[in-house]
Amino acid sequence: MLRKERQIAIYFYAFSDYVMAATAWALFFLFRKSTEGLPVSAGLLADENFYLGIILIPLAWVLFYSIFDGYKDLYRLSRLKVFARTFFLSLIGVLFLFFTLILDDFVKEYTGYYESFFTLFGLQFGLTVIVRMIILTKTSKRLKKGLVTYNTLLIGGDQNAVELYNDVSSLKYGLGNKFLGFIDSNGQSKKVLSGFLPRLGKIEDLSNIIKEKQIEEVIIAIETSEHNRLKEILDILFDFGENVLVKIIPDMYDILLGNVKMNHVFGAVLIEIRQDLMPAWQRIIKRLMDVLLSLVGLIILSPLILYIIIRVKLSSSGPIFYKQERIGLHGHPFYIYKFRSMFTDAENKGPQLSKEGDERCTPWGQVMRKYRLDELPNFYNVLIGEMSLVGPRPERQFYIDQIIKYAPHYKHLLKVRPGITSWGQVKYGYASNVDEMLQRLKFDILYIENMSLALDFKIMFYTILVILKGSGK
Repeated sequence: MLRKERQIAIYFYAFSDYVMAATAWALFFLFRKSTEGLPVSAGLLADENFYLGIILIPLAWVLFYSIFDGYKDLYRLSRLKVFARTFFLSLIGVLFLFFTLILDDFVKEYTGYYESFFTLFGLQFGLTVIVRMIILTKTSKRLKKGLVTYNTLLIGGDQNAVELYNDVSSLKYGLGNKFLGFIDSNGQSKKVLSGFLPRLGKIEDLSNIIKEKQIEEVIIAIETSEHNRLKEILDILFDFGENVLVKIIPDMYDILLGNVKMNHVFGAVLIEIRQDLMPAWQRIIKRLMDVLLSLVGLIILSPLILYIIIRVKLSSSGPIFYKQERIGLHGHPFYIYKFRSMFTDAENKGPQLSKEGDERCTPWGQVMRKYRLDELPNFYNVLIGEMSLVGPRPERQFYIDQIIKYAPHYKHLLKVRPGITSWGQVKYGYASNVDEMLQRLKFDILYIENMSLALDFKIMFYTILVILKGSGK
């Protein structure tokens, strides 16, 4: 029931944004009519733009907030951060409205533009932030009173776990943690925590416990000597995505580096591990950029594509295009399309990776692979949403099964759309065997942990240099 209540609270929060945006626009409309010297009531009833404005513009505001801020669990929001984000987003949104809808309005004096801008900004920001602060203050009180809780699992069973449990339990104000039990992280604990919480199992049982107990928050409180198991724990937890909030006890090194961010003055000292690979607005821009650049690329390169088609057809018998099943986003298989660069019986002995000077390549195929021209049909995969311009190169299930034996964290690559080019491609190049795949994996993991539009542009720039140098294989 509490989860449903939290979801209803999010809808109410979004609805209040809509109402405040409609109110702000209506008041601004009144202000504009009064500055024009028109009767306010008559001006409102006679102008159809008023009715359109109080319906469409608030919808645009809610969409704007959902993209660049996101409507998330209110009980996990910081009022200070919400205040700052509301100010910034209101400023950007009003600037957009000003230059698209207001700037061409008639004004008696130039200063009227300044009055219009600051009036609309004051109304939009003021009304929105006031209602948001009222709602978040009420949610904060409910959280502190223990009326809202999250099923919480503690990982660890020794001194660190006991100290953390005591710290949280002794807080004057609740943080919403409802501890259901703990995971014994080493199997050799002195069972000091078992005096407070039930032992639910070991790390090997973690995934099943989260599902059975409907765990919403996990706190990792393992000992320093157990940090070698941290990666294994996170690999399991990250499979649950945003459904499970992950926190960890920091070392003093983390505190000194400024990695510890406190949302609650009286809260326990914990690092919140965010799993958002990219902000929502960057994901949207990345997808728009994928579609636009792929479409433009196919149009501009159409003469070259036609030439390649003719050359492939003349190079050897067989189809012009080559398709192969690869594993994409969230482990879903798809067919990747390329210009055929090898003879038709290239894999009659089973799956094989290409290598420099590969005899299976046709003479024209070697030229294409050198300049990566064989990958131009990948733009089609990008257009239909199976791939991105930048992302880890997709692999076949046959090789993924081999890689996972040595590097289970490979599955993190499946969190994002595979790409035509990647950090691993730029820094390491094509892999000719599983060992080289494992080396390249390091760069692909680094990309996922540092995803941003700026990094995408940087990778695309270096990819162009690789193509111009003809250093593909």
